[in-house]
Amino acid sequence: MSVSAANAVLSVSGIGKTYAQPVLTGIDLTLLRGEVLALTGENGAGKSTLSKIIGGLVSPTTGHMQFNGQDYRPGSRAQAEDLGIRMVMQELNLLPTLSVAENLFLDNLPSSGGWISRRQLRKAAIEAMAQVGLDAIDPDTLVGELGIGHQQMVEIARNLIGDCHVLILDEPTAMLTSREVEMLFEQIARLQARGVSIIYISHRLEELARVAQRIAVLRDGCLVCVEPMANYNSEQLVNLMVGRELGEHIDLGERRIGAPALTVSNLSRSDKVRDVSFEVRSGEIFGISGLIGAGRTELLRLIFGADVADSGTIALGTPARPVSIRSPVDAVANGIALITEDRKGEGLLLTQSISANIALGNMPAISSSGLVNGQDEEHLARRQIDAMRIRSSSPAQLVSELSGGNQQKVVIGRWLERDCSVLLFDEPTRGIDVGAKFDIYGLLGS
Repeated sequence: MSVSAANAVLSVSGIGKTYAQPVLTGIDLTLLRGEVLALTGENGAGKSTLSKIIGGLVSPTTGHMQFNGQDYRPGSRAQAEDLGIRMVMQELNLLPTLSVAENLFLDNLPSSGGWISRRQLRKAAIEAMAQVGLDAIDPDTLVGELGIGHQQMVEIARNLIGDCHVLILDEPTAMLTSREVEMLFEQIARLQARGVSIIYISHRLEELARVAQRIAVLRDGCLVCVEPMANYNSEQLVNLMVGRELGEHIDLGERRIGAPALTVSNLSRSDKVRDVSFEVRSGEIFGISGLIGAGRTELLRLIFGADVADSGTIALGTPARPVSIRSPVDAVANGIALITEDRKGEGLLLTQSISANIALGNMPAISSSGLVNGQDEEHLARRQIDAMRIRSSSPAQLVSELSGGNQQKVVIGRWLERDCSVLLFDEPTRGIDVGAKFDIYGLLGS
């Protein structure tokens, strides 16, 4: 597929963006009609910022764009969507208290005589959901009752309604089952056949090799590569992304497994978790696997006290000491921490600084008589910024300004600073690039 102005649907020239420091510098990129362009790079490389500029959420500091040969300067996401440029972001744009059908057609509810037609709404929702393999879900179900994976598919379905010329997918498969991934890929193929152009942002290089014709690699806010996908293998792409060579294996070091540290016995809650028992020893990494909806997240929420069990016991140490955990406060007091799968909704205060977020789980260490020592808070934050390699301008930077992967590192850093005896990780590397995964797995091994 040759790159020329004739078959370009979107082009960006000299695009740059500066906040406290530059996050994008001199980006020149062309999206062809009907192609899938992979966009990859480490967390903080500028992928999300570039996609938000294209999608109308952020204004560039420098440069200009063209869409279908015309100057393109969207003042808002709504303006971009009206032109047919749609985004499915990592942070889902759904209303949990409304139904699936209402979320799908929130901007264009079918009506008759000024009244919403529930029959038409339901029919249209079923058709939209079938495109992404959600036939089994009742369109009247509240979105908040769905798992993250199914919510993501609803978001994708919503953005495919109406005229869609450019679709930006930001880590679209992070929480999907293998079946849902295949359905998404089938939908991408159908969209390509219709002439829709797709920017596919992901760290999953095996997926990019399957769906993309070309790949663009960002590093430190600069474009380091735009080439046909077939020109690179995974190892070469990783080296381009991180600017260094990574080993083939993660060294977890010497594993010294001790006595039982956590004992779960016959834990149950309604129909989500039924009669679960297991034992985790000191120094052990204990894996819990299962498909979306199998109860993995629900089990960890019970251990952390975010939900209360109907029956069963949780015990710590050796000999096993039963503990009553009816809230996260109880869990943290007993040395148990949870790194949640939904970092934005449950793990972070997005309008607060990195310092404040890391300090959130460590108040006893940095406060006296109810007052936080600012110097201690900053020192604590800097320690975790260095340990977790968090890309930021300073500890005072707002968490909302960080990339998704660096936000996740803030959550992990908070609990590593707390020095808990039991750490519960729910999809800790979701939306995190391969270099950061090496860092996090290395920390787990230590």
